[in-house]
Amino acid sequence: MVSMKDVAAKCGVSVATVSKALNGHSDISEETRERVRRVADELGYHPNSIARALKTNRSYNIGVLMNDGFAHEYYAEVLESFKNEAESKGYDITFINRHNKKMSILEYCIYRRFDGVLLACGENFNDPEIFELVNGKIPVVTIDFIFNGRTAVKSNNVRGMSELVRYAYSKGHRRIAYIYGNPDSEVTRERLASFYKTMEDCGLDVPSEYVKPSVYLDSERAEKLTYELLKIKVPPTCILYPDDLSVVGGRNAVKSLKLKTPKDVSVAGYDGTKFSQMLSPKITTVRQNTNEVGKRAADELINAIEKPKTAIVKTIVVDGELIEGETIRKL
Repeated sequence: MVSMKDVAAKCGVSVATVSKALNGHSDISEETRERVRRVADELGYHPNSIARALKTNRSYNIGVLMNDGFAHEYYAEVLESFKNEAESKGYDITFINRHNKKMSILEYCIYRRFDGVLLACGENFNDPEIFELVNGKIPVVTIDFIFNGRTAVKSNNVRGMSELVRYAYSKGHRRIAYIYGNPDSEVTRERLASFYKTMEDCGLDVPSEYVKPSVYLDSERAEKLTYELLKIKVPPTCILYPDDLSVVGGRNAVKSLKLKTPKDVSVAGYDGTKFSQMLSPKITTVRQNTNEVGKRAADELINAIEKPKTAIVKTIVVDGELIEGETIRKL
């Protein structure tokens, strides 16, 4: 079996240097780190996980709590980025079993000896068991929700929504409606507030019937609400949706009324999913930087695990990108 000493001898460095390089320590140059990792791969070196766990008193396992995350492309892509970054630093990830009735989420995490936990569970952040976990001693990082005393990584929903409204405004639209997602979601609250604020900044009134509550990823409900909006005496010329999938339902309603998108009704989504740019016409949307969100979450959580005395609680906001698409026409 290849040992760390073999790698050190091949590289002409000390065992301590090899250890630091493989564990991502900052006092090793990037050149040395890459050389050590390349030689380790060539020799087929694999860390002795049992010995490492005994030495560091860690399991090198991170728990992940998601609420139907794979049903939403945004969370699925964030998790993929998080997984890649965590694994590159020697950690495995395990999904937390929420259906275990014999113990709470915190008890389950302690039982599984998780070094840390990633929370990306949407509107279920208000669950008492999650509060128990967040108030416990296990390092926790959250996605798109802020808890006092815990680091959060989130997309810039305020800026994203503002850019979307201003883009519609720049195209001449003054009657802009918004079908928003789950009312209890932190993401929804930020986007909704940004919608009202930007409309106000643009000098535009927002009739109450122009703003309708929905849920995320529900194209059927979006279709029904779009139909209601277009039946108003003075209907909107542009409708914003909570996500790209909901836009599909909206376009179905437009089509059922013998209208066309964007000729008769302009629409825009959110998330910037891959399929949104495969449709014709391509959906105008805000692409969230899922790769950066996942990577930063992994970096912050592992830092809290490995350097608890110096880890600083913070909120990291990651900007997205407006994708102009083809579904908002110029009036």
